[in-house]
Amino acid sequence: MTTDRQRVLIVDDEPQIRRFLRISLVSQGFEVLEAATGAEGVSRALDEAPDLVLLDLGLPDMDGQTVLDSLRSRSSVPVIVVSVRGHEAEKVRALDTGANDYVTKPFGIQELLARVRSLLRHHGGARDDPAALRYRRAGLVIDLGARRVSLDDEPVHLTPKEYAVLERLVRHAGRVVTQTQLLREVWGPTHAHDTHYLRIVVSKLRHKLGDDPQAPYLLQTEAGIGYRLLAEPDPPA
Repeated sequence: MTTDRQRVLIVDDEPQIRRFLRISLVSQGFEVLEAATGAEGVSRALDEAPDLVLLDLGLPDMDGQTVLDSLRSRSSVPVIVVSVRGHEAEKVRALDTGANDYVTKPFGIQELLARVRSLLRHHGGARDDPAALRYRRAGLVIDLGARRVSLDDEPVHLTPKEYAVLERLVRHAGRVVTQTQLLREVWGPTHAHDTHYLRIVVSKLRHKLGDDPQAPYLLQTEAGIGYRLLAEPDPPA
């Protein structure tokens, strides 16, 4: 039987967690697949092509990071890690090696659902369509297709590095982009640990885009991990 509903695969060995997530996702119109082990999760992800995977790291047969590595070697399916492991190093490792987002248990279901919707909205071919790469929020307009940024109808002049960082955040709007990823992609692999470069550029972006670092409406810092361009941009005019 075919369905037009988007499918989410839950890979978690705790039945009560799977049940809670299944009820919440089904209520939002998703079709849900389940796996209780890492091996089953990899198999179902590759055989049944879900639109998104919710992955626990503490699985009985293999570490969730191994599952993530296996998926990333053969699939670009979006993955949100949902784990009790809240240490910064765990988050950075998962994000750097292929996870699209990371949520620590216990979590708020509405926040998780919002991240699922945001990730599904921004994943896939639409990210390569210049018409879709137009981010609007309040008076800010970022048009990657035209390489143009404006605030309250006035052009915002960015340096090449500032624009490169902003472009990557727009392409991953709503998701954490790690410091390591930004440094490698914008400055090059030899600068993967030069976080002060990135802090300076983000500070200048906030100033130029009118974002208050004490109460950001645009660029959110994930301490020690990276940055997130806040999701839910204004709808196109």
